[in-house]
Amino acid sequence: MKVYFIGAGPGDAELLTLKAKRIIESADIIIYAGSLVNKDILKLSRKSACIYDSSKMTLDEILKIMQKEKSTKKVIARVHSGDPTIYGAIGEQIAWSEKEKIPYEVIPGVSSFCAGAARLRQELTLPDIAQTVIITRLSGRTRVPQRESLMALAKIKATLVIFLSIDRIDEVVEQLLYGYSNDTPIAVVCRATWPDEKIIKGTLKDIAKKVKQKGIKRQALIYVGDVLKKKGFKKSRLYDKDFSHAYRKKK
Repeated sequence: MKVYFIGAGPGDAELLTLKAKRIIESADIIIYAGSLVNKDILKLSRKSACIYDSSKMTLDEILKIMQKEKSTKKVIARVHSGDPTIYGAIGEQIAWSEKEKIPYEVIPGVSSFCAGAARLRQELTLPDIAQTVIITRLSGRTRVPQRESLMALAKIKATLVIFLSIDRIDEVVEQLLYGYSNDTPIAVVCRATWPDEKIIKGTLKDIAKKVKQKGIKRQALIYVGDVLKKKGFKKSRLYDKDFSHAYRKKK
């Protein structure tokens, strides 16, 4: 048996990687996150494949399926949304696989934060504005170390992408104001690349009101930082005619 931890991307089935597509097409067992993964991806599966929706299962129930097939030559596609290495809850599954000496592979996917930036038509790292992107979340049932609080990260004034926190937008804004000014641009992308995608733009002063008016309470990312102004930055040196590198001499 071999387990593949697959990133299914943010929603649009066409954003599935070619390798992920190949594994899903050949898998004997598919365990997918039904609350987040586009079900159109399941159309790629073999008719004989056993399919399980992990949104209705506990970790023990998922591992029990894998344990049962341990001595077989079956392929298990464990399909997560976005990229499985970011808030994907694969750490405990990997640890179990290593303990049980089960071969596994992680197949990356398009993260929702990349998809959201694409839908905003936004580069997150602009010269002289921000060269650092911080992916984070508010503390909740999964605790965030105090050193990584939004208040602390806001003081860096990098580009922030905040997951799993839209339902507490007032608290997000309150903590961000410890580092960013009231007029700092902020954007919310809900269900990036899905047909019902929503995009809201504003500033720290008005974004909470706008989010509440749209009734957005889950499956949304928050982007904050001066890069969202899309102005005041220098052109990249990469393609500058006066800049030499290993593949091109300056002109």
